[in-house]
Amino acid sequence: MTQYRKKPVVIEAVQWKGTIDSVIEMENFLNDGPQADFTQNPVPMFIETLEGRMRADVGDWVIKGVKGEFYPCKPDIFEATYEKV
Repeated sequence: MTQYRKKPVVIEAVQWKGTIDSVIEMENFLNDGPQADFTQNPVPMFIETLEGRMRADVGDWVIKGVKGEFYPCKPDIFEATYEKV
């Protein structure tokens, strides 16, 4: 079996906090604004990804990929995979 290591890639990411300020931050980050559902608590957010519409819960990170695509990432996976530069 051949082993492979993930290439180091610098990404941009913003953490969803479920607040109005966080919506504004996401609008500035995403090409298309997020859709937050303030009728729920905690407030989920929905974003368009290459795989379709995906949900980001409060605390999740939204990552901009190497080709400009966006996708949500759970906090524990984000912490295990990325470090601040």
